[in-house]
Amino acid sequence: MSRNIVCMLSAIFLSVTSIQAPATTLAQTLASPYVRAKNYVLIDPSSGQILTSQAANQPVPPASLTKLMTAYLTFMALKQGQLRLDQQVIVSVEAWKAGGSTMFLQPRLPVTVDQLIQGLVVVSGNDAAVALAQAIAGNTSSFVQVMNITAKRLGMNQSHFDSVNGLPTPTHLISAGDIALLTREIMRQFPQHLHYFGEHTFTYNKVTQPNWNPLVFTDNTVTGMKTGHTDEAGYCLVVTATRTGSSLIAVVLGSPTRGDSASAAEALLDFGYRFFKTRLVYHAGQRISTISNNWASPGQILMGVKDDIWATVPASHYASIKAKIDTPTDIKLPISKGQALGSLILIDGSDELSRTPLVVVDPVQKASWIKHLWNV
Repeated sequence: MSRNIVCMLSAIFLSVTSIQAPATTLAQTLASPYVRAKNYVLIDPSSGQILTSQAANQPVPPASLTKLMTAYLTFMALKQGQLRLDQQVIVSVEAWKAGGSTMFLQPRLPVTVDQLIQGLVVVSGNDAAVALAQAIAGNTSSFVQVMNITAKRLGMNQSHFDSVNGLPTPTHLISAGDIALLTREIMRQFPQHLHYFGEHTFTYNKVTQPNWNPLVFTDNTVTGMKTGHTDEAGYCLVVTATRTGSSLIAVVLGSPTRGDSASAAEALLDFGYRFFKTRLVYHAGQRISTISNNWASPGQILMGVKDDIWATVPASHYASIKAKIDTPTDIKLPISKGQALGSLILIDGSDELSRTPLVVVDPVQKASWIKHLWNV
């Protein structure tokens, strides 16, 4: 791999060290909506909790939902200064001949990174995906390697990429849960770029095309995200929405028609907003508990959480949420500020909603013999 790819991978690793996969599914206390899709999942991006799902861990052909990973790595390249939005990109013959959905790139016709992102996510241009991959990694093969490494780092354990645009192969497979996780990370890490996914139209090379996502036109709470279709994958759709200040992500795979995928996503969103509530349980930096240790200086180790902790539960369950602290019995000293030490577990009845690392609020040294005896 080139030095640029190595630097990019290093940046990705640093950015995802605190990422957690969505928490376990809530108890099915509510009847799930009728959805015409083979695989689906509905999650709250704030809490990461799954509200309802069907075969969400099954790897299946994702079609152009693949381009969400291409977009993620493009945004990462922008963040690290490898690309600029106003930078012009050379269009290769490979990009020009990519086939399938297109933004109508042509060799020698000027195009910027900004235009390529629009072509990628608004009109699902296979040519845009190839051009961006080549601009970032030099060629599509190296870019695919980065896609797979990044998927593992994000915890997308039911995913394997063979292409930058989702054209089918027997081993190019992603699960609905992994797509939801990736969508959540795009929302979390790159809010400044989310506007691309909700744009209604895109014009390039004197051709104006509408967004393939029908819900951006019919539901003003929908903010994006991406469509996909091949004979192997069926009709696929990822939708993000915000209502009354709360966001949800719906992933629908394998619907028989485009209309079915849109109806399925809308039904999932309506189900989530009607029956579930998301609340802030602990705020970032809040002190949660203390651990007594005679060999520590100070003798009380203060524990807190690094990020806001949210919980999503059926509306009537919020009062029943309980917190459990899980800390190790064998603590090695000294301890640095911010070091993970144990977990904060949120529980609703018998369901574990989330498990979040507890971190040390202040540095802790190993006590001297005198201090140890005083602590005792």
